Amino acid sequence: MTLDDIDRQIINTLQGGFPLSSRPYAEFAQTLDLTEEELIARLRAMKDAGVITRFGPFLDAAAMGGAFCLCAIAAPEDQFEAVTEAVNTFPEVAHNYKRTHRLNMWFVLATETEAGITEAADAIEAATGHTVFRFPKLKEFFVGFRVAA
Repeated sequence: MTLDDIDRQIINTLQGGFPLSSRPYAEFAQTLDLTEEELIARLRAMKDAGVITRFGPFLDAAAMGGAFCLCAIAAPEDQFEAVTEAVNTFPEVAHNYKRTHRLNMWFVLATETEAGITEAADAIEAATGHTVFRFPKLKEFFVGFRVAA
């Protein structure tokens, strides 16, 4: 997929926020002289092409009274896909990444309570047969990361 100027404007602008209204797509589409349907079609096309991997809010579980934790597993390469499938069945898993490291599977757990982290990690260990290494947040930094399209 080749991005045009409007696609780039959509990506660049939406990284800074999305309207909170009864018709947010329609409201945002107006700023680009698009219809709501055109905006949704462009977002869908970019997602289908892999240009964007998701479109949605980034929620801070801890600020809402919950908890989150960065976790890792050392999954044997010949079991990696099966371990990935098992890990991803847990609704507490926010996202999952493969890395070139002994700890080659990294994911984030987001739960309603601090105790939920232990429960979810223990359940993943039981399901996969692999230790879930837990790296809780010690200090938070706001980076304001944005990717220019």
